[in-house]
Amino acid sequence: MRALLYTGPNQMELADLPVPQSAEGEVLVAVHAVGICGSDMHAYHGYDDRRPAPLVLGHEAAGIVADGPRKGQAVAINPLVVAPDCPAAKAGRPHLSPTRAIISMPPRPGAFAEYVTIPERNLLPIPEGLSMRDAALAEPVAVSWHAVRIGLERLNQSAPRVLVQGAGAIGVAAALVARHMGAASIHVAEPHAGRRATLAPEVGIDTFDPASRDPGPDAFDLVIDAVGAKATRADASRLVRPGGVIVHVGLLPGQDGYDIRRITLQEICVTGSYCYTPQDFTDALAALGQGALGALGWVETRALDDGAQAFADLDAGNVDAAKIVLQVV
Repeated sequence: MRALLYTGPNQMELADLPVPQSAEGEVLVAVHAVGICGSDMHAYHGYDDRRPAPLVLGHEAAGIVADGPRKGQAVAINPLVVAPDCPAAKAGRPHLSPTRAIISMPPRPGAFAEYVTIPERNLLPIPEGLSMRDAALAEPVAVSWHAVRIGLERLNQSAPRVLVQGAGAIGVAAALVARHMGAASIHVAEPHAGRRATLAPEVGIDTFDPASRDPGPDAFDLVIDAVGAKATRADASRLVRPGGVIVHVGLLPGQDGYDIRRITLQEICVTGSYCYTPQDFTDALAALGQGALGALGWVETRALDDGAQAFADLDAGNVDAAKIVLQVV
C-alpha cells in the first residue's frame, strides 16, 4: 500500500508498505482522507520521542471499513485507543486513562496510508451527506469542542465574551464551536494575516493581530489558549476578567507566562484540556454533519502523494489554511 513515511527529522517520503493486519477486535479501514495535525509537525521536526522514525504518522482520518461485519460503511476514526475496562473509560473519561494510546504512536501505525487498523469500537458512522474530507475534521473539532465545553462549564455563564488565541485548526474550530454554543462575542488573536483572512467570511467572529491591537484588561470571560506559548499565557492572564476562565489546550514547549499573583487574587480558573470524551467526538461529528460550524473554508485539500511537500510548506509558513487534509482516494 502507498504510505507517507516519516523517516527522520524534516524527512517524509512516499513508500510502499505491507497492508496492516487487524488484531482481534480490530478492523481494517481504507483511508480516504486524513488531516495533518500539529503533533504530526512536532514529530516531523524530531521533537517527539513517542513517535520515532521510521513511522507512519496521521490520526485525523475517515474512510471505508474494509473487512468484518461493517464492511463498506463510511466511518470517522476516533484514534484514541483505551482499554475498555479501565476505570477512567468506564467513568466516561477515557482521555485521562493511563492506558491511552493513539494511532501514529508505536506499536500502532498511523493513517497517512491507504489502510489503517483500529478497534471497531473506535469507529463512528459518517452522517449522510458529509464528505470524507470534512469527516476527517471530527478529531480536531472534538479537541476544540472539549476545550470550549469544559471552559463554559467552569465559567457557568450564559453568552460569554470569548477570546481564542491562535488560528490554527484547534483555534479556528474553537471559535466556531464557541459560536455554536452561544457565545455573545468571539475574537481570535492571530499574527498570521493569511490565517486571519480564512476566518473573515465567518459571521460573528472578529480576528485581529495581537501585535497591533490590545483589547485591554478584563476584556473576556473565557480565553481558549490554542497556542500554549509564554506570550499567550501572559496575555491570557491579563485579558481575562476577575473570576473568568482560561483553558490551556496548546502544547508548545515551556511553562512560563502566567501571572500567578493575578490568577490568585482575582480567582481566575486555569484548566488544561486534553483530547476529548467519546461524547465530545460524537457531538463534534454531528455538528459537522449538520453544517453547524460554517463553510469550513479554512481547510485545504491535497493528495497523499503531495504529502511531503505539504509538510515542507507548513514548516516554511507558506500555508494560509488552518488545516491541510490529505486525500488518499
